[in-house]
Amino acid sequence: MNFSFENTKIAFKHKSNFELVKSYLIFKSFDFLILVKYGIKIINFALTIKLPIKWIIKKSIFSQFCGGENISECDITSQKLINSNIYTILDYSVEGEGNEIDFNRNFNELKAVILNSKENSKCPIAVFKCSGIGDFSMLEKRSFNIRNSINNVDSTEYINFKNRFYFLCKIANESGIKLYIDAEESWIQPAIDEITYEHMLLFNKKKCVLYNTIQLYRTNRLEEIQFQINNAKRNSYYLGFKLVRGAYLEKERKRANYLNIESPIQPSKDATDFEFDNAVKLCFDNRNFVNICLGTHNEKSTEYLINLLEINKISKNDDRFWFAQLFGMSDHISYNLAFAGFNVAKYLPYGPIKDVLPYLYRRAQENSSVKGQSSREISLIKCELKRRKSRKN
Repeated sequence: MNFSFENTKIAFKHKSNFELVKSYLIFKSFDFLILVKYGIKIINFALTIKLPIKWIIKKSIFSQFCGGENISECDITSQKLINSNIYTILDYSVEGEGNEIDFNRNFNELKAVILNSKENSKCPIAVFKCSGIGDFSMLEKRSFNIRNSINNVDSTEYINFKNRFYFLCKIANESGIKLYIDAEESWIQPAIDEITYEHMLLFNKKKCVLYNTIQLYRTNRLEEIQFQINNAKRNSYYLGFKLVRGAYLEKERKRANYLNIESPIQPSKDATDFEFDNAVKLCFDNRNFVNICLGTHNEKSTEYLINLLEINKISKNDDRFWFAQLFGMSDHISYNLAFAGFNVAKYLPYGPIKDVLPYLYRRAQENSSVKGQSSREISLIKCELKRRKSRKN
Protein backbone atom coordinates (compact mmCIF):
# COMPACT_ATOMS: atom_id res chain seq x y z
CA MET A 1 0.00 0.00 0.00
CA ASN A 2 1.15 3.53 -0.71
CA PHE A 3 -0.60 5.03 2.29
CA SER A 4 -0.88 4.45 6.03
CA PHE A 5 -3.79 4.35 8.43
CA GLU A 6 -1.45 6.05 10.88
CA ASN A 7 -1.50 9.35 8.98
CA THR A 8 -3.42 11.43 11.51
CA LYS A 9 -2.87 14.63 9.54
CA ILE A 10 -5.16 13.27 6.82
CA ALA A 11 -7.47 11.48 9.26
CA PHE A 12 -8.28 14.61 11.25
CA LYS A 13 -7.75 17.40 8.76
CA HIS A 14 -11.49 18.13 8.93
CA LYS A 15 -11.45 18.67 12.72
CA SER A 16 -10.35 21.72 14.67
CA ASN A 17 -8.38 21.40 17.90
CA PHE A 18 -11.57 22.06 19.84
CA GLU A 19 -13.41 19.30 17.97
CA LEU A 20 -10.56 16.87 18.56
CA VAL A 21 -10.54 17.56 22.29
CA LYS A 22 -14.32 17.11 22.39
CA SER A 23 -14.02 13.74 20.62
CA TYR A 24 -11.24 12.74 23.00
CA LEU A 25 -13.40 13.50 26.06
CA ILE A 26 -16.37 11.60 24.62
CA PHE A 27 -14.33 8.47 23.91
CA LYS A 28 -12.59 8.80 27.28
CA SER A 29 -15.97 8.87 29.03
CA PHE A 30 -16.65 5.36 27.72
CA ASP A 31 -14.00 4.08 30.14
CA PHE A 32 -16.49 4.68 32.94
CA LEU A 33 -18.74 1.62 32.72
CA ILE A 34 -21.33 2.97 35.15
CA LEU A 35 -21.70 6.06 32.98
CA VAL A 36 -22.14 3.84 29.90
CA LYS A 37 -24.65 1.61 31.65
CA TYR A 38 -26.86 4.33 33.08
CA GLY A 39 -25.93 7.52 31.19
CA ILE A 40 -28.31 7.08 28.25
CA LYS A 41 -31.13 6.05 30.59
CA ILE A 42 -30.60 9.19 32.67
CA ILE A 43 -30.58 11.30 29.52
CA ASN A 44 -33.79 9.65 28.33
CA PHE A 45 -35.47 10.35 31.67
CA ALA A 46 -34.27 13.96 31.68
CA LEU A 47 -35.64 14.53 28.17
CA THR A 48 -38.93 12.86 29.11
CA ILE A 49 -39.50 15.26 31.99
CA LYS A 50 -38.38 18.09 29.70
CA LEU A 51 -35.23 19.19 31.52
CA PRO A 52 -33.38 21.75 29.33
CA ILE A 53 -30.44 19.49 28.39
CA LYS A 54 -31.20 18.83 24.73
CA TRP A 55 -28.68 21.41 23.48
CA ILE A 56 -25.93 19.82 25.63
CA ILE A 57 -26.63 16.36 24.21
CA LYS A 58 -26.82 17.71 20.66
CA LYS A 59 -23.46 19.46 20.98
CA SER A 60 -21.71 16.46 22.55
CA ILE A 61 -22.40 12.73 22.02
CA PHE A 62 -25.16 13.34 19.44
CA SER A 63 -22.94 15.47 17.18
CA GLN A 64 -20.12 12.92 17.52
CA PHE A 65 -22.15 10.04 16.09
CA CYS A 66 -25.14 11.63 14.29
CA GLY A 67 -25.60 14.05 11.43
CA GLY A 68 -28.68 15.87 12.67
CA GLU A 69 -32.31 15.48 13.63
CA ASN A 70 -33.56 15.51 10.03
CA ILE A 71 -32.28 15.16 6.48
CA SER A 72 -31.67 18.88 5.94
CA GLU A 73 -29.51 19.12 9.07
CA CYS A 74 -27.37 16.27 7.72
CA ASP A 75 -26.50 18.23 4.60
CA ILE A 76 -23.82 20.30 6.33
CA THR A 77 -22.06 17.14 7.52
CA SER A 78 -22.48 15.48 4.09
CA GLN A 79 -20.84 18.47 2.45
CA LYS A 80 -17.87 18.30 4.84
CA LEU A 81 -17.51 14.59 4.09
CA ILE A 82 -17.62 14.98 0.31
CA ASN A 83 -15.00 17.73 0.57
CA SER A 84 -12.70 14.85 1.57
CA ASN A 85 -14.12 12.53 -1.12
CA ILE A 86 -16.23 10.57 1.38
CA TYR A 87 -19.85 9.82 0.48
CA THR A 88 -22.79 9.70 2.86
CA ILE A 89 -25.20 6.87 3.66
CA LEU A 90 -28.15 8.55 5.36
CA ASP A 91 -29.32 6.20 8.10
CA TYR A 92 -32.67 6.96 9.70
CA SER A 93 -31.92 5.51 13.13
CA VAL A 94 -35.33 5.76 14.77
CA GLU A 95 -36.58 2.45 16.10
CA GLY A 96 -40.34 1.98 15.87
CA GLU A 97 -42.76 0.67 18.47
CA GLY A 98 -44.01 -2.19 16.30
CA ASN A 99 -47.26 -0.81 14.94
CA GLU A 100 -48.51 0.15 11.49
CA ILE A 101 -48.37 3.87 12.25
CA ASP A 102 -44.66 3.66 13.00
CA PHE A 103 -43.97 1.39 10.02
CA ASN A 104 -45.70 3.81 7.65
CA ARG A 105 -43.88 6.77 9.20
CA ASN A 106 -40.54 4.99 8.74
CA PHE A 107 -41.49 3.97 5.19
CA ASN A 108 -42.27 7.58 4.27
CA GLU A 109 -39.02 8.79 5.82
CA LEU A 110 -37.06 6.15 3.90
CA LYS A 111 -38.73 7.25 0.67
CA ALA A 112 -37.59 10.78 1.48
CA VAL A 113 -34.02 9.52 2.04
CA ILE A 114 -33.98 7.75 -1.31
CA LEU A 115 -35.44 10.71 -3.20
CA ASN A 116 -32.96 13.03 -1.47
CA SER A 117 -30.15 10.70 -2.53
CA LYS A 118 -31.43 10.84 -6.11
CA GLU A 119 -30.98 14.62 -6.14
CA ASN A 120 -27.83 14.62 -4.03
CA SER A 121 -24.62 13.19 -5.51
CA LYS A 122 -23.09 13.17 -2.03
CA CYS A 123 -25.45 10.35 -1.02
CA PRO A 124 -25.34 7.50 -3.59
CA ILE A 125 -26.44 4.83 -1.09
CA ALA A 126 -29.49 4.37 1.17
CA VAL A 127 -30.08 1.82 3.91
CA PHE A 128 -32.89 0.43 6.05
CA LYS A 129 -33.78 -2.27 8.56
CA CYS A 130 -36.67 -4.60 7.78
CA SER A 131 -37.86 -4.39 11.40
CA GLY A 132 -38.34 -0.67 10.80
CA ILE A 133 -41.06 -1.29 8.21
CA GLY A 134 -42.47 -4.60 9.46
CA ASP A 135 -43.36 -6.20 12.77
CA PHE A 136 -40.52 -8.10 14.48
CA SER A 137 -42.77 -10.95 15.62
CA MET A 138 -44.13 -11.29 12.08
CA LEU A 139 -40.58 -11.60 10.74
CA GLU A 140 -39.80 -14.11 13.48
CA LYS A 141 -42.82 -16.25 12.58
CA ARG A 142 -41.99 -16.06 8.89
CA SER A 143 -38.40 -17.13 9.62
CA PHE A 144 -39.60 -20.06 11.72
CA ASN A 145 -41.84 -21.21 8.87
CA ILE A 146 -38.95 -20.91 6.38
CA ARG A 147 -36.62 -22.97 8.58
CA ASN A 148 -39.27 -25.64 9.09
CA SER A 149 -40.64 -25.63 5.51
CA ILE A 150 -44.09 -24.56 6.63
CA ASN A 151 -46.22 -22.90 3.96
CA ASN A 152 -48.79 -20.56 5.46
CA VAL A 153 -51.05 -18.06 3.75
CA ASP A 154 -49.40 -14.62 3.90
CA SER A 155 -50.79 -12.48 6.69
CA THR A 156 -51.99 -8.93 6.11
CA GLU A 157 -48.99 -7.74 8.13
CA TYR A 158 -46.58 -9.58 5.86
CA ILE A 159 -48.28 -8.33 2.69
CA ASN A 160 -48.03 -4.73 3.96
CA PHE A 161 -44.37 -5.24 4.83
CA LYS A 162 -43.64 -6.81 1.44
CA ASN A 163 -45.34 -3.92 -0.36
CA ARG A 164 -43.23 -1.40 1.55
CA PHE A 165 -40.07 -3.36 0.78
CA TYR A 166 -40.92 -3.58 -2.93
CA PHE A 167 -41.61 0.12 -3.33
CA LEU A 168 -38.39 1.12 -1.57
CA CYS A 169 -36.46 -1.13 -3.96
CA LYS A 170 -38.39 0.24 -6.93
CA ILE A 171 -37.74 3.87 -5.98
CA ALA A 172 -34.03 3.14 -5.40
CA ASN A 173 -33.78 1.45 -8.79
CA GLU A 174 -35.52 4.35 -10.54
CA SER A 175 -33.36 6.84 -8.64
CA GLY A 176 -30.10 5.16 -9.64
CA ILE A 177 -28.84 4.57 -6.11
CA LYS A 178 -27.68 1.53 -4.17
CA LEU A 179 -29.88 0.17 -1.39
CA TYR A 180 -28.39 -1.73 1.57
CA ILE A 181 -30.60 -4.01 3.67
CA ASP A 182 -29.25 -4.26 7.21
CA ALA A 183 -28.80 -7.64 8.90
CA GLU A 184 -30.63 -8.26 12.15
CA GLU A 185 -31.07 -11.00 14.77
CA SER A 186 -30.52 -14.56 13.54
CA TRP A 187 -34.07 -15.63 14.38
CA ILE A 188 -35.59 -13.11 11.97
CA GLN A 189 -32.81 -13.15 9.38
CA PRO A 190 -34.29 -15.95 7.21
CA ALA A 191 -37.31 -13.76 6.43
CA ILE A 192 -35.01 -10.82 5.62
CA ASP A 193 -32.83 -12.99 3.39
CA GLU A 194 -35.84 -14.45 1.62
CA ILE A 195 -37.38 -11.13 0.62
CA THR A 196 -34.02 -9.52 -0.19
CA TYR A 197 -32.93 -12.24 -2.62
CA GLU A 198 -36.41 -12.31 -4.18
CA HIS A 199 -36.04 -8.62 -4.95
CA MET A 200 -32.45 -8.97 -6.18
CA LEU A 201 -33.88 -11.25 -8.85
CA LEU A 202 -36.22 -8.40 -9.83
CA PHE A 203 -33.96 -5.37 -9.57
CA ASN A 204 -30.37 -6.63 -9.98
CA LYS A 205 -30.69 -7.93 -13.54
CA LYS A 206 -28.79 -5.09 -15.26
CA LYS A 207 -26.76 -3.70 -12.37
CA CYS A 208 -26.31 -4.14 -8.64
CA VAL A 209 -28.99 -2.09 -6.87
CA LEU A 210 -29.85 -4.17 -3.82
CA TYR A 211 -27.31 -5.40 -1.24
CA ASN A 212 -27.90 -7.92 1.54
CA THR A 213 -25.84 -7.72 4.73
CA ILE A 214 -23.87 -10.78 5.85
CA GLN A 215 -22.81 -10.98 9.50
CA LEU A 216 -19.61 -13.02 9.57
CA TYR A 217 -19.62 -13.52 13.33
CA ARG A 218 -22.36 -16.02 12.58
CA THR A 219 -21.54 -19.59 11.61
CA ASN A 220 -22.22 -21.03 8.14
CA ARG A 221 -22.16 -17.65 6.41
CA LEU A 222 -19.58 -18.75 3.83
CA GLU A 223 -21.89 -21.56 2.81
CA GLU A 224 -24.74 -19.07 2.55
CA ILE A 225 -22.68 -16.76 0.31
CA GLN A 226 -21.66 -19.66 -1.92
CA PHE A 227 -25.28 -20.85 -2.16
CA GLN A 228 -26.43 -17.39 -3.22
CA ILE A 229 -23.59 -17.12 -5.75
CA ASN A 230 -24.68 -20.38 -7.33
CA ASN A 231 -28.30 -19.22 -7.38
CA ALA A 232 -27.37 -15.88 -8.96
CA LYS A 233 -25.37 -17.65 -11.66
CA ARG A 234 -28.33 -19.88 -12.50
CA ASN A 235 -30.76 -16.96 -12.66
CA SER A 236 -28.45 -14.36 -14.21
CA TYR A 237 -28.55 -11.45 -11.76
CA TYR A 238 -26.00 -9.45 -9.80
CA LEU A 239 -25.39 -10.07 -6.13
CA GLY A 240 -24.69 -7.27 -3.68
CA PHE A 241 -23.20 -8.04 -0.27
CA LYS A 242 -22.32 -5.75 2.57
CA LEU A 243 -19.89 -7.72 4.70
CA VAL A 244 -19.82 -6.96 8.44
CA ARG A 245 -18.71 -8.78 11.53
CA GLY A 246 -22.00 -8.28 13.38
CA ALA A 247 -23.96 -6.23 15.89
CA TYR A 248 -25.96 -8.57 18.13
CA LEU A 249 -23.32 -10.81 19.71
CA GLU A 250 -24.37 -10.58 23.36
CA LYS A 251 -28.07 -10.86 22.52
CA GLU A 252 -27.44 -13.93 20.34
CA ARG A 253 -25.42 -15.74 22.99
CA LYS A 254 -27.85 -14.87 25.75
CA ARG A 255 -30.79 -16.20 23.73
CA ALA A 256 -28.96 -19.41 22.82
CA ASN A 257 -28.13 -20.05 26.49
CA TYR A 258 -31.69 -19.30 27.59
CA LEU A 259 -33.20 -21.66 25.01
CA ASN A 260 -30.42 -24.23 25.48
CA ILE A 261 -29.70 -24.30 21.75
CA GLU A 262 -26.47 -24.18 19.78
CA SER A 263 -25.11 -20.67 19.54
CA PRO A 264 -25.13 -19.24 16.00
CA ILE A 265 -22.02 -17.21 16.84
CA GLN A 266 -18.43 -18.07 15.94
CA PRO A 267 -16.43 -19.52 18.88
CA SER A 268 -13.87 -16.70 18.90
CA LYS A 269 -12.92 -13.36 17.40
CA ASP A 270 -10.10 -15.06 15.49
CA ALA A 271 -12.65 -17.41 13.90
CA THR A 272 -14.78 -14.40 12.95
CA ASP A 273 -11.80 -12.60 11.44
CA PHE A 274 -10.86 -15.71 9.46
CA GLU A 275 -14.42 -16.10 8.19
CA PHE A 276 -14.62 -12.41 7.26
CA ASP A 277 -11.48 -12.47 5.14
CA ASN A 278 -12.56 -15.72 3.47
CA ALA A 279 -15.87 -14.07 2.61
CA VAL A 280 -14.01 -11.13 1.08
CA LYS A 281 -11.92 -13.53 -1.04
CA LEU A 282 -14.96 -15.57 -2.12
CA CYS A 283 -16.82 -12.45 -3.23
CA PHE A 284 -13.73 -11.02 -4.89
CA ASP A 285 -13.16 -14.21 -6.86
CA ASN A 286 -16.72 -13.89 -8.20
CA ARG A 287 -16.43 -10.16 -8.88
CA ASN A 288 -17.87 -10.42 -12.39
CA PHE A 289 -21.33 -10.48 -10.82
CA VAL A 290 -20.74 -9.91 -7.08
CA ASN A 291 -20.44 -6.35 -5.71
CA ILE A 292 -19.31 -5.82 -2.12
CA CYS A 293 -19.10 -3.17 0.54
CA LEU A 294 -16.80 -3.79 3.48
CA GLY A 295 -18.62 -2.39 6.48
CA THR A 296 -15.72 -2.70 8.86
CA HIS A 297 -13.53 -0.78 11.29
CA ASN A 298 -10.90 -3.50 11.08
CA GLU A 299 -7.66 -2.29 9.51
CA LYS A 300 -6.35 -5.74 8.56
CA SER A 301 -9.51 -6.73 6.68
CA THR A 302 -9.49 -3.38 4.92
CA GLU A 303 -5.87 -3.91 3.90
CA TYR A 304 -6.74 -7.40 2.69
CA LEU A 305 -9.20 -6.11 0.08
CA ILE A 306 -6.86 -3.27 -0.88
CA ASN A 307 -4.10 -5.80 -1.57
CA LEU A 308 -6.45 -7.95 -3.67
CA LEU A 309 -7.32 -4.90 -5.76
CA GLU A 310 -3.68 -3.93 -6.22
CA ILE A 311 -2.43 -7.43 -7.05
CA ASN A 312 -5.15 -7.84 -9.66
CA LYS A 313 -4.60 -4.31 -11.04
CA ILE A 314 -8.18 -3.24 -10.38
CA SER A 315 -8.90 0.48 -10.19
CA LYS A 316 -9.25 1.90 -6.69
CA ASN A 317 -12.57 3.52 -7.59
CA ASP A 318 -14.09 0.45 -9.27
CA ASP A 319 -17.77 0.71 -8.34
CA ARG A 320 -17.94 -2.99 -7.44
CA PHE A 321 -15.89 -2.35 -4.29
CA TRP A 322 -16.78 0.01 -1.46
CA PHE A 323 -15.65 0.63 2.11
CA ALA A 324 -17.91 2.01 4.84
CA GLN A 325 -17.54 3.07 8.47
CA LEU A 326 -19.82 4.68 11.02
CA PHE A 327 -19.78 8.46 11.34
CA GLY A 328 -17.73 9.57 14.33
CA MET A 329 -15.54 6.47 14.35
CA SER A 330 -12.46 5.19 12.48
CA ASP A 331 -11.72 8.43 10.66
CA HIS A 332 -8.15 7.17 10.25
CA ILE A 333 -9.53 4.45 7.96
CA SER A 334 -12.17 6.46 6.12
CA TYR A 335 -10.16 9.59 5.38
CA ASN A 336 -6.92 7.83 4.46
CA LEU A 337 -8.80 5.47 2.13
CA ALA A 338 -10.63 8.36 0.49
CA PHE A 339 -7.42 10.37 0.16
CA ALA A 340 -5.85 7.40 -1.65
CA GLY A 341 -8.76 7.28 -4.10
CA PHE A 342 -10.91 4.35 -2.90
CA ASN A 343 -14.73 4.35 -2.73
CA VAL A 344 -15.60 5.29 0.85
CA ALA A 345 -18.86 6.13 2.59
CA LYS A 346 -19.82 7.03 6.12
CA TYR A 347 -23.03 5.80 7.73
CA LEU A 348 -24.63 9.03 8.94
CA PRO A 349 -27.39 8.28 11.48
CA TYR A 350 -30.05 10.91 12.06
CA GLY A 351 -33.37 11.42 13.81
CA PRO A 352 -34.85 13.24 16.82
CA ILE A 353 -32.42 13.10 19.74
CA LYS A 354 -34.74 11.17 22.06
CA ASP A 355 -35.51 8.61 19.35
CA VAL A 356 -31.87 7.84 18.50
CA LEU A 357 -30.81 7.20 22.11
CA PRO A 358 -30.89 3.39 21.58
CA TYR A 359 -28.41 3.84 18.72
CA LEU A 360 -26.16 6.04 20.87
CA TYR A 361 -26.33 3.48 23.67
CA ARG A 362 -25.02 0.75 21.31
CA ARG A 363 -22.14 3.00 20.23
CA ALA A 364 -21.25 3.61 23.88
CA GLN A 365 -21.40 -0.12 24.65
CA GLU A 366 -19.16 -1.22 21.80
CA ASN A 367 -16.63 1.51 22.57
CA SER A 368 -16.48 0.55 26.23
CA SER A 369 -15.72 -3.15 25.61
CA VAL A 370 -12.27 -4.53 26.43
CA LYS A 371 -11.36 -4.64 22.75
CA GLY A 372 -13.52 -1.66 21.92
CA GLN A 373 -12.82 1.21 19.59
CA SER A 374 -12.28 3.96 22.14
CA SER A 375 -8.66 3.14 23.05
CA ARG A 376 -7.68 3.25 19.38
CA GLU A 377 -9.57 6.50 18.83
CA ILE A 378 -8.00 8.10 21.90
CA SER A 379 -4.49 7.07 20.84
CA LEU A 380 -4.92 8.56 17.36
CA ILE A 381 -6.41 11.81 18.65
CA LYS A 382 -3.56 12.24 21.13
CA CYS A 383 -1.07 11.60 18.34
CA GLU A 384 -2.65 14.26 16.13
CA LEU A 385 -2.84 16.85 18.92
CA LYS A 386 0.82 16.22 19.67
CA ARG A 387 1.69 16.58 15.98
CA ARG A 388 -0.14 19.90 15.75
CA LYS A 389 1.53 21.19 18.90
CA SER A 390 5.02 20.25 17.71
CA ARG A 391 4.35 21.88 14.35
CA LYS A 392 3.62 25.19 16.07
CA ASN A 393 6.73 25.06 18.27
